[in-house]
Amino acid sequence: MFRVFHSFAELEDEPKACALTIGNFDGVHEGHRRIMREVVELGNSRQLIPSVLTFHPHPAKVVAPARAPRLLSTPEERFELMRQTGIQQVFVLPFDKQFSELSPHDFVKQILVCGLNAKAILVGANFRFGNRAAGNTDLLRELGERYGFLVGVIEGVTVRGREVSSTEVRRLVRQGAVSMACRLLGRPYAVEGVVVRGHGIGAKQTVPTLNLDTKAEILPANGVYITRTTDLDSGVEFPSITNIGVRPTFNGDALTVETFLLAPLDGRTLSEIRVAFLRRVRDEKKFDSAESLKAQIMKDVGRAQAYFRRILKLTPPRREARSESL
Repeated sequence: MFRVFHSFAELEDEPKACALTIGNFDGVHEGHRRIMREVVELGNSRQLIPSVLTFHPHPAKVVAPARAPRLLSTPEERFELMRQTGIQQVFVLPFDKQFSELSPHDFVKQILVCGLNAKAILVGANFRFGNRAAGNTDLLRELGERYGFLVGVIEGVTVRGREVSSTEVRRLVRQGAVSMACRLLGRPYAVEGVVVRGHGIGAKQTVPTLNLDTKAEILPANGVYITRTTDLDSGVEFPSITNIGVRPTFNGDALTVETFLLAPLDGRTLSEIRVAFLRRVRDEKKFDSAESLKAQIMKDVGRAQAYFRRILKLTPPRREARSESL
């Protein structure tokens, strides 16, 4: 059974021994997933509960607010991705100034040993902990010997010569390099939100679109993308094409996320959707007229349809819904 704990008060009087990894895990990318799979394997082999320790808010928002990153994922999205790797429990500790001042030794003794009963801890090679990030993996090993827990250090993952990190994924998404971001994440980058009424220009002058209002902190660079849109109420997926931008042809100035579905709704009304970004098509540009824009949109649609036909040819048929990693 998968559980999320937000305080020590929610734990049993004597927490069960666990195998643990520690971090922020924004995006839960392929590097994170590798560590979590190792935690699950180790936990299963030693009768330890595979667990994650993470923090909220992001520590940088407390110790260096000006440098705090915009995040790729919400806590709920991270929890679900952790669950999918086989993790059974997640500890979310509130990160505040007092917590940030714990020395490395106190962090290990009070949180990891006494608080969580960790018997095995796996971390990445660049793991740091304690006040001013003074603790490193060498110190963690020393404290493991003192307090009786195993320490394992997992080397980073590289994809096509790129070291996988949340920072790199953020950079790629902001640049619009969503195909490479997908490789580092192990799935397409996606944003969720509610469908809102637009200005009505698309329905009248170009093509009808779904206008997404999202609280996502990071959006791909302005431009046109091949996407997959999921109705969050039913789980039904639609091939789609999405524009992020300010509608320069119509002298717009507000950022919008507009999605055109390539398959019929069949009577459905979509209220909440997820848009997954598969491939960048082109930059957003200003056209001389609505007719010219519509003609370009039809060309973009043709490229998207060819993309999805190619994906279908490469994907063996199966009964369940297609994975978002396509």
